[in-house]
Amino acid sequence: MPRISAATVADHRANRHAALLEAAREILAAEGVHALTPAAVGARIGLARSSVYRYFASTADILAQLVEDAFPRWAARLRAAIDPGAGADGSLPARIRAYGRAALDFVGSPDYALIPALQAIGLPGECRVRVDELHGELVAPLADALREAGTDHPELRAELAWGVLRAGARRLMPDAPEYDPPADPDAIVEITLDVLTRALR
Repeated sequence: MPRISAATVADHRANRHAALLEAAREILAAEGVHALTPAAVGARIGLARSSVYRYFASTADILAQLVEDAFPRWAARLRAAIDPGAGADGSLPARIRAYGRAALDFVGSPDYALIPALQAIGLPGECRVRVDELHGELVAPLADALREAGTDHPELRAELAWGVLRAGARRLMPDAPEYDPPADPDAIVEITLDVLTRALR
């Protein structure tokens, strides 16, 4: 019987599940989706593949659980960034820039590797629906700020704005093609935020 390393069996399972998710995030960020398997995730923390299947049914299930873990965390960060009570001043341009900067920070996190992974692997239909719902939670704080400012069609504008952020994010990736002359990361961030703010004025 495996040794219980927490106060209760439930705590032990929760700790192990968290460790497996972290291992999966690391594999995905370092090696890509094709290296992400239940066996590889278990091996990273010294757990037999048969034990991993108690937590994940498949690679698609690992990805789905990573999304459920990551997207709500990022949605909370985005909402905090755009909240005038949490640091951004009350003007709409300042709130948009704060939101945009937090969204671009997403690129620098291992969670960002989920985006191409989700596109590369065939998720079941219900998982895709859930991913769309979670993506909506990422966009919602910006739509809410636009609505509060009296902007028409706030949801559409927020979705279009996300396209600007994704374009800027792609230029921040290590393997992004360079412009001539090349732009440094700080310049890419500032240009992206400038375009975003102008587009939503």
